[in-house]
Amino acid sequence: MNQKLGLALGFFLLLSQFYFAESRCSQTCDLALASYYVSSGDTLSVIAERFNSAILQSADTIVNYNRDKISNKDFVPSFIRINIPFPCDCVQDELLNEFVGHTFQYDVQSGDTYTTVATEKYTNLTTVPWLERFNNYTATNIPDTGTLNVSVNCSCGDSSISKDYGLFITYPLRPEDTLDSIATEYNISKDMLQKYNVGVDFSAGTGLVYVPGKDENNSTRPLTSSAGIAGGAIAGISIGVVAVALLVAVCVYFGFYRKKKVKEAILLSGSQELSAQALQAPGSNSDKPVDSTGLALSPGLGGITVDKSVEFSYEELAQATDNFSMANKIGQGGFGSVYYAELRGEKAAIKKMDMQASKEFFAELKVLTHVHHLNLVRLIGYCVEGSLFLVYEYIENGNLSQHLHGSGRDPLSWSARLQIALDSARGLEYIHEHTVPVYIHRDIKSANILIDKNFRGKVADFGLTKLTEVGGSSLPTRLVGTFGYMPPEYAQYGDVSPKVDVYAFGVVLCELISAKDAIVKINGSSAETKGLVALFEEVLNEPDPREELCKLIDPRLEDNYPLDSVRKMAQLAKACTHENPHLRPSMRSIVVALMTLSSSTEDWDVGSFYENQHLVNLMSGR
Repeated sequence: MNQKLGLALGFFLLLSQFYFAESRCSQTCDLALASYYVSSGDTLSVIAERFNSAILQSADTIVNYNRDKISNKDFVPSFIRINIPFPCDCVQDELLNEFVGHTFQYDVQSGDTYTTVATEKYTNLTTVPWLERFNNYTATNIPDTGTLNVSVNCSCGDSSISKDYGLFITYPLRPEDTLDSIATEYNISKDMLQKYNVGVDFSAGTGLVYVPGKDENNSTRPLTSSAGIAGGAIAGISIGVVAVALLVAVCVYFGFYRKKKVKEAILLSGSQELSAQALQAPGSNSDKPVDSTGLALSPGLGGITVDKSVEFSYEELAQATDNFSMANKIGQGGFGSVYYAELRGEKAAIKKMDMQASKEFFAELKVLTHVHHLNLVRLIGYCVEGSLFLVYEYIENGNLSQHLHGSGRDPLSWSARLQIALDSARGLEYIHEHTVPVYIHRDIKSANILIDKNFRGKVADFGLTKLTEVGGSSLPTRLVGTFGYMPPEYAQYGDVSPKVDVYAFGVVLCELISAKDAIVKINGSSAETKGLVALFEEVLNEPDPREELCKLIDPRLEDNYPLDSVRKMAQLAKACTHENPHLRPSMRSIVVALMTLSSSTEDWDVGSFYENQHLVNLMSGR
């Protein structure tokens, strides 16, 4: 009983964290302004690229919001402040706390540091600690190329102060600023300005304040909804909230577990509606989709689905699986068995886990409640009665390992293998580069890539997923994963970064080509084995690898494959499994490379392999 009570308390504390984090960030607004201090040499086109969003897509928009200061989009005076419009969204940090703000994507230039980005490129609208919080690079390890997440706080107003102001400027204080000067410039009383910025010293010369502003029509936009989140403060879980959550958990335990019945399904509050608006990133199309963090998604990333996770009763799951009969069992994993079921008119796969696997259960529940993507398996719901249960969408064609290594299935065509590789890469790119916080799967392998009825790939099994901690790599408490897919830095030192998943994905690419296991038996003997990565490396190091590569290709493909395409995928796998993690490509680069390979629009012969711009970026880790 004590074990179940502890589990119930932990579970409902987790739910309370989802609920209260969301409720503190429920008031967002479609528009905020950032006060940007123009430096010598700045141009509006460069500034527009830096602050690119659904609202700001060209220099003309900046002119519209600053007609009293800018008359020509081709010239902007230096050493003045201009207002930059941006969306005031709900942003989530690595601790799953939420605040109102917006995350811009900044293309790193050679020589950039967190300090130069914060102080020069964004003129103190963000800070070095804020950049470290939302990026997976240490201060001394920022790449010369790549993208940084730049989060800027905002305010939507406060009805308890005034309903006359619903549009606010995020204003970085400078040494020359005072309460009097700002109040005079923006024609607002000092008392009102101080109320919106309680306890702030306006003469400090540093820090952010929030000042009522005007839109492009010179309107202050009166506040029409209830109080918004002022000051961009981080939403946390108060002691009182935790006490209430504990009380609720105890009541739920005695009300639900004693009766052994869940009488109604509850919506898991952490699942939020994802934004459907388009967000244009620098140098891309304006119809780019966005996720709930406001980050732009890469071209071809696929659709994003949104579902609510519901709690099922044990009786409902047992009835749907014929009391978890062997006839309904469709799989067995390291943390439990998987059963087929039909629940509420939908085909489902139910993972039944022991109570001892609570850490993995909570990890997977937390990730799949917050992260939704076409190429990630969808979580339908859960149950914490008797055992731990996770209910997923049912994927008809099993997993990739079964198709490559199992019997009784038709061989996958080369085009299907390429599509599955691209789908899986898109799913990993999403959790690596388009969520805040970033997630690392840590158990990528062919058995964890599911194949649907249309032979499209979905990444599954997030029980070992880890948040990327601020400042770069983080150390796991124990070594987890699957032998043969672990990169050297992880197996030897426990270093965790997104490049752990990149390495494992490279092994999967080798499997797609060869249909061999990650660890290969030499001459059929288990006494002598070799890693699949090593086999491919030996072949690709040959002056002309074509002949030896053909010997590695899955014989079930017969001659139904383009050798040049196979060779290019093998080269990509080699890049992914580089011994040095810093020289491995990012998942974004891998997606671009696979898209190019899939479309066959680029000429990737051996001589031009490293000259191809996509692969120059790929090999440099972009």
